[in-house]
Amino acid sequence: MNIKNLPKIERPVEKHKGAGHRGRLRKRFLQSGLDGFLDYEIVELLLTLGTPRKDCKQMAKAAMKTFGGLHGVLDASLADLQQVKGIGPSNAFGVKLFQAISEKYARKKMPRKIPITSPEAVVKYLKEKIGKEKKEHFVILVLDSHKGLISINNISIGTLNASLVHPREVFEPAVRHLAAYVIVAHNHPSGNPEPSEEDLNVTKRLIEAGKILGVEVVDHVIVTRSDFLSFREKGLIY
Repeated sequence: MNIKNLPKIERPVEKHKGAGHRGRLRKRFLQSGLDGFLDYEIVELLLTLGTPRKDCKQMAKAAMKTFGGLHGVLDASLADLQQVKGIGPSNAFGVKLFQAISEKYARKKMPRKIPITSPEAVVKYLKEKIGKEKKEHFVILVLDSHKGLISINNISIGTLNASLVHPREVFEPAVRHLAAYVIVAHNHPSGNPEPSEEDLNVTKRLIEAGKILGVEVVDHVIVTRSDFLSFREKGLIY
């Protein structure tokens, strides 16, 4: 009997643990975007891009805990991400890819020159980025000596206060990029753009810290879904 003529036996393909869950995550995203996704599920989805046969749920939760939330995970370096058990260069790929694409997209959407006296140049972008959020998001726009945009960085999520918005975290991107100016911004989910007493105190603290570092805070912009307030236009920064 010729072995070559024997019929081939088709072996069933064994699905890896979590394959069904992964498929459902991707289907949910394709159907309705990220609406309804928990933050750790977003990280999990990104990790699956570079992890072909492994459940990513637990490492996503561990990453969220390690870096203090979604923004911390997305801003983490490749080396820092690999400190989380189960995450290596391959499965960190999705996180770093998303971060790089987001930064490039933001730069393309923003004008290269941002006039200090014209906050409208950044308001449209900020409304889209954080204006619709249900929690307060604090971001920093890092500018070069010609007031061209270098990067946009998420700093914190939660009600603005001195402990949540520490000058060390706020100015780290500016120092890293040797920036000359920054614009800080956050949203008010209430829809009222008027600054609170804490907003004023935090801004004053950041301005003083910027003077020490040689980085000027040229404006603080508060946005809502449909409105905004510029500290500089209101004479709160001068």
